[in-house]
Amino acid sequence: MPIADTAEFTGEEVRLALRNPGMPLEALRHAVTPVGMHYVLVHFDVPDIDEAAHDLVVDGLVERPLTLTMAELRARPAVTLPVVMECAGSGRAHLAPRPVSAPWHDEAVGCAEWTGTPLRGVLADAGVRDEAVEILFTGADRGFDQGVEQDYERSLPVDEALLDGVLLAYAMNGQPIPPSHGFPLRLVVPEWYGMASVKWLRTITAIAEPFRGVQQTVLYTYRRSEDEPGTPVTRKRPRALMAPPGIPEFLSRLRHVRSEPTRITGRAWSGDGPVARVEFSADGGRTWADAELDALVGRYAWARWSFRWEPPGPGDYELCVRATAAGGERQPLRSEEVWNRGGYGINAVQRVVVRVT
Repeated sequence: MPIADTAEFTGEEVRLALRNPGMPLEALRHAVTPVGMHYVLVHFDVPDIDEAAHDLVVDGLVERPLTLTMAELRARPAVTLPVVMECAGSGRAHLAPRPVSAPWHDEAVGCAEWTGTPLRGVLADAGVRDEAVEILFTGADRGFDQGVEQDYERSLPVDEALLDGVLLAYAMNGQPIPPSHGFPLRLVVPEWYGMASVKWLRTITAIAEPFRGVQQTVLYTYRRSEDEPGTPVTRKRPRALMAPPGIPEFLSRLRHVRSEPTRITGRAWSGDGPVARVEFSADGGRTWADAELDALVGRYAWARWSFRWEPPGPGDYELCVRATAAGGERQPLRSEEVWNRGGYGINAVQRVVVRVT
Protein backbone atom coordinates (compact mmCIF):
# COMPACT_ATOMS: atom_id res chain seq x y z
CA MET A 1 0.00 0.00 0.00
CA PRO A 2 1.49 3.39 -0.93
CA ILE A 3 2.17 5.76 1.95
CA ALA A 4 1.72 9.52 1.95
CA ASP A 5 4.70 11.17 3.66
CA THR A 6 3.35 14.72 3.42
CA ALA A 7 0.41 16.56 4.96
CA GLU A 8 -1.15 17.22 1.53
CA PHE A 9 -3.78 14.77 0.40
CA THR A 10 -3.19 13.04 -2.92
CA GLY A 11 -5.46 13.38 -5.93
CA GLU A 12 -6.64 9.83 -5.39
CA GLU A 13 -7.65 10.62 -1.81
CA VAL A 14 -9.50 13.77 -2.85
CA ARG A 15 -11.43 11.77 -5.47
CA LEU A 16 -12.38 9.16 -2.86
CA ALA A 17 -13.44 11.88 -0.42
CA LEU A 18 -15.73 13.45 -3.02
CA ARG A 19 -17.35 10.06 -3.74
CA ASN A 20 -17.71 9.08 -0.08
CA PRO A 21 -19.10 11.82 2.18
CA GLY A 22 -18.71 11.61 5.94
CA MET A 23 -21.18 12.55 8.63
CA PRO A 24 -21.02 16.24 9.62
CA LEU A 25 -20.11 16.07 13.30
CA GLU A 26 -22.96 18.42 14.24
CA ALA A 27 -25.20 15.42 13.40
CA LEU A 28 -24.04 13.92 16.70
CA ARG A 29 -26.84 15.96 18.24
CA HIS A 30 -29.30 13.48 16.69
CA ALA A 31 -29.98 10.16 18.42
CA VAL A 32 -30.77 8.72 14.97
CA THR A 33 -28.65 10.06 12.12
CA PRO A 34 -30.71 11.47 9.23
CA VAL A 35 -30.11 9.40 6.11
CA GLY A 36 -28.61 12.33 4.21
CA MET A 37 -26.03 12.91 6.98
CA HIS A 38 -24.94 9.27 7.49
CA TYR A 39 -21.46 8.47 6.18
CA VAL A 40 -21.10 6.57 2.90
CA LEU A 41 -18.33 4.28 1.65
CA VAL A 42 -18.67 2.65 -1.78
CA HIS A 43 -15.72 0.48 -2.78
CA PHE A 44 -16.54 0.12 -6.49
CA ASP A 45 -19.71 1.40 -8.25
CA VAL A 46 -23.26 1.70 -6.93
CA PRO A 47 -25.11 -1.13 -8.72
CA ASP A 48 -28.37 -0.42 -10.56
CA ILE A 49 -30.69 -3.09 -9.15
CA ASP A 50 -34.35 -3.78 -9.94
CA GLU A 51 -35.87 -4.75 -6.61
CA ALA A 52 -38.67 -6.72 -8.27
CA ALA A 53 -36.11 -8.94 -10.00
CA HIS A 54 -33.61 -9.19 -7.14
CA ASP A 55 -33.26 -12.58 -5.44
CA LEU A 56 -31.18 -13.63 -2.46
CA VAL A 57 -29.57 -17.03 -2.96
CA VAL A 58 -28.57 -19.13 0.08
CA ASP A 59 -26.35 -22.05 -0.92
CA GLY A 60 -23.16 -23.96 -0.18
CA LEU A 61 -23.06 -26.32 2.79
CA VAL A 62 -26.77 -26.19 3.58
CA GLU A 63 -29.42 -28.88 3.65
CA ARG A 64 -32.01 -26.85 1.77
CA PRO A 65 -30.71 -24.19 -0.68
CA LEU A 66 -32.99 -21.18 -0.85
CA THR A 67 -33.84 -18.48 -3.37
CA LEU A 68 -35.76 -15.66 -1.72
CA THR A 69 -37.40 -12.71 -3.43
CA MET A 70 -37.53 -9.31 -1.76
CA ALA A 71 -41.27 -9.81 -1.21
CA GLU A 72 -40.56 -13.09 0.60
CA LEU A 73 -37.89 -11.44 2.75
CA ARG A 74 -40.25 -8.61 3.69
CA ALA A 75 -42.91 -11.18 4.66
CA ARG A 76 -40.60 -12.77 7.23
CA PRO A 77 -40.47 -11.63 10.90
CA ALA A 78 -39.12 -8.06 10.98
CA VAL A 79 -36.88 -6.28 13.51
CA THR A 80 -35.91 -2.60 13.72
CA LEU A 81 -32.65 -1.76 15.50
CA PRO A 82 -30.67 1.47 15.96
CA VAL A 83 -27.10 0.55 15.01
CA VAL A 84 -23.88 2.55 15.03
CA MET A 85 -22.20 1.94 11.67
CA GLU A 86 -18.54 2.98 11.62
CA CYS A 87 -15.95 2.61 8.88
CA ALA A 88 -12.87 0.69 9.99
CA GLY A 89 -10.74 3.44 8.43
CA SER A 90 -12.23 6.24 10.54
CA GLY A 91 -9.32 8.33 11.82
CA ARG A 92 -6.91 7.24 9.08
CA ALA A 93 -6.10 10.84 8.10
CA HIS A 94 -4.52 11.42 11.52
CA LEU A 95 -1.80 8.81 10.93
CA ALA A 96 1.74 9.78 9.95
CA PRO A 97 2.77 8.28 7.63
CA ARG A 98 -0.77 8.01 6.24
CA PRO A 99 -2.05 5.00 4.28
CA VAL A 100 -3.59 6.26 1.04
CA SER A 101 -7.31 5.44 0.98
CA ALA A 102 -10.52 7.25 1.91
CA PRO A 103 -9.02 10.07 4.04
CA TRP A 104 -11.34 9.90 7.01
CA HIS A 105 -10.78 12.16 10.00
CA ASP A 106 -13.53 11.50 12.59
CA GLU A 107 -16.65 11.57 10.43
CA ALA A 108 -16.97 8.00 9.10
CA VAL A 109 -19.86 7.04 11.33
CA GLY A 110 -23.64 7.23 11.73
CA CYS A 111 -26.42 5.66 13.77
CA ALA A 112 -29.45 4.71 11.69
CA GLU A 113 -32.48 2.56 12.43
CA TRP A 114 -32.22 -0.56 10.26
CA THR A 115 -35.23 -2.76 9.56
CA GLY A 116 -34.94 -6.29 8.26
CA THR A 117 -35.30 -9.94 9.07
CA PRO A 118 -32.84 -11.77 11.35
CA LEU A 119 -30.18 -13.68 9.41
CA ARG A 120 -30.40 -16.50 11.95
CA GLY A 121 -33.93 -17.41 10.85
CA VAL A 122 -32.95 -17.65 7.17
CA LEU A 123 -29.92 -19.81 8.02
CA ALA A 124 -32.11 -22.05 10.17
CA ASP A 125 -34.52 -22.55 7.27
CA ALA A 126 -31.61 -23.44 4.98
CA GLY A 127 -30.09 -25.81 7.55
CA VAL A 128 -26.37 -25.00 7.83
CA ARG A 129 -24.41 -28.24 7.85
CA ASP A 130 -21.99 -29.12 10.65
CA GLU A 131 -18.91 -28.95 8.39
CA ALA A 132 -19.50 -25.27 7.59
CA VAL A 133 -17.06 -22.96 9.41
CA GLU A 134 -17.97 -19.60 7.87
CA ILE A 135 -20.82 -17.86 6.10
CA LEU A 136 -19.72 -15.91 3.00
CA PHE A 137 -21.65 -12.83 1.86
CA THR A 138 -21.37 -11.56 -1.73
CA GLY A 139 -22.55 -8.17 -2.93
CA ALA A 140 -23.52 -7.06 -6.43
CA ASP A 141 -20.67 -4.51 -6.64
CA ARG A 142 -17.61 -5.58 -8.63
CA GLY A 143 -14.25 -3.99 -9.38
CA PHE A 144 -10.49 -4.14 -8.90
CA ASP A 145 -8.65 -3.82 -5.60
CA GLN A 146 -5.02 -4.69 -4.92
CA GLY A 147 -4.82 -5.62 -8.61
CA VAL A 148 -7.47 -8.35 -8.28
CA GLU A 149 -10.86 -8.31 -10.05
CA GLN A 150 -13.48 -9.30 -7.50
CA ASP A 151 -16.99 -9.05 -6.16
CA TYR A 152 -17.11 -7.36 -2.78
CA GLU A 153 -17.18 -10.31 -0.39
CA ARG A 154 -16.78 -10.79 3.35
CA SER A 155 -17.38 -13.74 5.67
CA LEU A 156 -18.34 -14.31 9.30
CA PRO A 157 -17.70 -17.34 11.48
CA VAL A 158 -20.90 -19.35 11.76
CA ASP A 159 -21.37 -18.49 15.43
CA GLU A 160 -21.04 -14.76 14.69
CA ALA A 161 -23.54 -14.99 11.82
CA LEU A 162 -26.07 -16.57 14.19
CA LEU A 163 -25.91 -13.82 16.83
CA ASP A 164 -28.89 -11.67 17.74
CA GLY A 165 -28.98 -8.40 15.84
CA VAL A 166 -27.42 -9.59 12.57
CA LEU A 167 -29.98 -8.50 9.99
CA LEU A 168 -30.84 -8.83 6.34
CA ALA A 169 -31.91 -5.19 6.12
CA TYR A 170 -34.17 -3.59 3.53
CA ALA A 171 -35.08 -0.29 5.24
CA MET A 172 -33.12 2.59 6.77
CA ASN A 173 -34.89 5.05 9.07
CA GLY A 174 -38.23 3.65 7.97
CA GLN A 175 -37.64 4.08 4.23
CA PRO A 176 -36.21 1.78 1.52
CA ILE A 177 -32.43 1.73 1.77
CA PRO A 178 -30.94 4.41 -0.52
CA PRO A 179 -28.84 3.12 -3.44
CA SER A 180 -25.50 4.20 -1.92
CA HIS A 181 -26.34 2.38 1.33
CA GLY A 182 -27.11 -0.96 -0.33
CA PHE A 183 -30.57 -0.93 -1.97
CA PRO A 184 -32.49 -3.17 -1.98
CA LEU A 185 -30.82 -5.46 0.58
CA ARG A 186 -27.76 -5.36 2.79
CA LEU A 187 -26.28 -7.23 5.71
CA VAL A 188 -26.06 -5.38 9.03
CA VAL A 189 -23.56 -6.78 11.55
CA PRO A 190 -24.12 -4.40 14.46
CA GLU A 191 -21.06 -5.08 16.63
CA TRP A 192 -18.46 -5.11 13.82
CA TYR A 193 -16.95 -2.32 11.77
CA GLY A 194 -18.83 -1.43 8.61
CA MET A 195 -16.79 -3.56 6.20
CA ALA A 196 -18.67 -6.65 7.49
CA SER A 197 -22.09 -5.23 6.59
CA VAL A 198 -22.05 -6.21 2.90
CA LYS A 199 -24.24 -4.00 0.71
CA TRP A 200 -26.33 -4.97 -2.35
CA LEU A 201 -26.41 -8.51 -0.94
CA ARG A 202 -27.12 -11.22 -3.50
CA THR A 203 -25.60 -14.48 -2.21
CA ILE A 204 -25.07 -16.16 1.17
CA THR A 205 -22.85 -19.25 1.03
CA ALA A 206 -21.90 -21.65 3.83
CA ILE A 207 -18.26 -22.67 3.33
CA ALA A 208 -15.94 -25.31 4.80
CA GLU A 209 -12.73 -23.23 4.92
CA PRO A 210 -12.00 -19.67 6.08
CA PHE A 211 -12.53 -17.18 3.25
CA ARG A 212 -9.26 -15.81 1.84
CA GLY A 213 -10.49 -12.99 -0.39
CA VAL A 214 -8.79 -9.60 -0.69
CA GLN A 215 -11.29 -7.77 1.52
CA GLN A 216 -10.88 -10.42 4.21
CA THR A 217 -7.15 -11.10 4.45
CA VAL A 218 -5.21 -8.47 2.49
CA LEU A 219 -7.26 -5.45 3.59
CA TYR A 220 -8.98 -4.77 6.91
CA THR A 221 -6.15 -6.01 9.11
CA TYR A 222 -4.13 -4.36 11.87
CA ARG A 223 -0.43 -4.51 10.98
CA ARG A 224 2.79 -3.32 12.58
CA SER A 225 4.59 -3.47 9.23
CA GLU A 226 3.77 -3.88 5.56
CA ASP A 227 5.27 -7.39 5.60
CA GLU A 228 3.21 -9.14 8.27
CA PRO A 229 -0.24 -10.64 7.54
CA GLY A 230 -1.77 -8.81 10.48
CA THR A 231 -4.72 -9.35 12.79
CA PRO A 232 -8.24 -9.12 11.31
CA VAL A 233 -10.38 -6.09 12.07
CA THR A 234 -13.61 -7.23 13.73
CA ARG A 235 -15.55 -5.44 16.48
CA LYS A 236 -15.76 -1.68 16.89
CA ARG A 237 -13.42 -0.37 19.57
CA PRO A 238 -14.69 2.10 22.22
CA ARG A 239 -14.97 5.64 20.92
CA ALA A 240 -16.48 8.98 21.87
CA LEU A 241 -17.01 12.01 19.65
CA MET A 242 -18.16 15.53 20.47
CA ALA A 243 -20.44 17.75 18.47
CA PRO A 244 -18.16 20.74 17.83
CA PRO A 245 -19.23 23.59 20.15
CA GLY A 246 -19.74 27.21 19.17
CA ILE A 247 -19.60 28.38 15.57
CA PRO A 248 -16.93 27.70 12.90
CA GLU A 249 -14.81 29.75 10.58
CA PHE A 250 -15.69 28.71 7.02
CA LEU A 251 -12.27 27.63 5.73
CA SER A 252 -10.23 26.69 8.80
CA ARG A 253 -13.22 25.26 10.77
CA LEU A 254 -11.74 26.85 13.92
CA ARG A 255 -14.53 26.94 16.51
CA HIS A 256 -15.45 30.18 18.27
CA VAL A 257 -17.02 29.91 21.74
CA ARG A 258 -18.19 32.67 24.08
CA SER A 259 -16.52 33.00 27.46
CA GLU A 260 -19.42 31.57 29.45
CA PRO A 261 -20.52 28.14 30.72
CA THR A 262 -20.96 25.89 27.70
CA ARG A 263 -22.65 22.48 27.50
CA ILE A 264 -20.46 20.13 25.40
CA THR A 265 -22.31 17.09 24.06
CA GLY A 266 -21.61 14.07 21.91
CA ARG A 267 -22.04 10.31 21.51
CA ALA A 268 -20.07 7.25 22.60
CA TRP A 269 -20.20 3.60 21.55
CA SER A 270 -18.38 0.28 21.50
CA GLY A 271 -18.76 -2.97 19.59
CA ASP A 272 -17.79 -5.16 22.53
CA GLY A 273 -20.17 -4.31 25.33
CA PRO A 274 -21.48 -0.93 26.47
CA VAL A 275 -19.45 2.20 27.16
CA ALA A 276 -18.96 2.55 30.91
CA ARG A 277 -17.26 5.96 31.11
CA VAL A 278 -16.69 9.11 29.05
CA GLU A 279 -14.07 11.70 30.04
CA PHE A 280 -13.61 15.28 28.85
CA SER A 281 -10.44 17.36 28.69
CA ALA A 282 -10.00 21.06 27.88
CA ASP A 283 -6.18 21.05 27.94
CA GLY A 284 -5.24 18.61 25.17
CA GLY A 285 -5.52 15.51 27.34
CA ARG A 286 -3.32 16.52 30.26
CA THR A 287 -6.19 16.42 32.75
CA TRP A 288 -9.59 14.70 32.54
CA ALA A 289 -13.00 14.96 34.17
CA ASP A 290 -15.94 12.57 33.98
CA ALA A 291 -18.79 13.52 31.66
CA GLU A 292 -22.44 12.66 32.27
CA LEU A 293 -23.35 9.51 30.34
CA ASP A 294 -26.95 8.74 29.41
CA ALA A 295 -28.37 5.23 29.15
CA LEU A 296 -28.32 3.45 25.81
CA VAL A 297 -31.51 3.59 23.76
CA GLY A 298 -30.63 0.23 22.19
CA ARG A 299 -27.97 -2.43 22.57
CA TYR A 300 -26.23 -1.46 19.34
CA ALA A 301 -26.87 2.30 19.46
CA TRP A 302 -24.69 5.08 20.82
CA ALA A 303 -25.09 6.80 24.17
CA ARG A 304 -25.35 10.56 24.62
CA TRP A 305 -22.82 12.23 26.91
CA SER A 306 -22.51 15.83 28.10
CA PHE A 307 -20.16 18.06 30.08
CA ARG A 308 -20.64 21.57 31.47
CA TRP A 309 -17.42 23.40 30.62
CA GLU A 310 -16.57 26.76 32.13
CA PRO A 311 -13.74 28.34 30.10
CA PRO A 312 -11.26 29.98 32.50
CA GLY A 313 -10.83 32.95 30.15
CA PRO A 314 -10.18 34.03 26.56
CA GLY A 315 -7.73 32.01 24.46
CA ASP A 316 -7.36 28.83 22.45
CA TYR A 317 -8.21 25.47 24.01
CA GLU A 318 -7.83 21.92 22.73
CA LEU A 319 -10.88 19.92 23.71
CA CYS A 320 -10.69 16.12 23.85
CA VAL A 321 -13.05 13.30 24.73
CA ARG A 322 -12.44 9.60 25.30
CA ALA A 323 -14.52 6.52 26.06
CA THR A 324 -13.86 3.46 28.17
CA ALA A 325 -15.76 0.24 27.52
CA ALA A 326 -17.26 -1.90 30.26
CA GLY A 327 -14.51 -4.44 29.64
CA GLY A 328 -11.83 -1.86 30.47
CA GLU A 329 -10.51 -0.89 27.01
CA ARG A 330 -9.97 2.88 26.76
CA GLN A 331 -9.32 5.02 23.73
CA PRO A 332 -5.64 5.83 23.20
CA LEU A 333 -4.65 9.47 23.53
CA ARG A 334 -2.89 9.71 20.16
CA SER A 335 -2.96 7.80 16.89
CA GLU A 336 0.75 7.00 17.31
CA GLU A 337 -0.24 4.70 20.17
CA VAL A 338 -2.35 2.55 17.80
CA TRP A 339 -0.12 -0.10 16.26
CA ASN A 340 -1.14 -0.50 12.67
CA ARG A 341 0.00 0.46 9.21
CA GLY A 342 -3.25 -0.51 7.52
CA GLY A 343 -5.18 2.55 8.67
CA TYR A 344 -8.04 0.56 10.21
CA GLY A 345 -9.84 0.81 13.52
CA ILE A 346 -8.09 4.04 14.50
CA ASN A 347 -9.92 5.17 17.63
CA ALA A 348 -7.56 7.77 19.14
CA VAL A 349 -9.26 10.62 20.97
CA GLN A 350 -10.90 13.43 19.01
CA ARG A 351 -9.30 16.88 19.27
CA VAL A 352 -11.21 20.09 18.64
CA VAL A 353 -9.49 23.49 18.91
CA VAL A 354 -11.79 26.27 20.11
CA ARG A 355 -11.15 29.99 20.51
CA VAL A 356 -12.86 31.52 23.52
CA THR A 357 -13.70 35.21 23.18
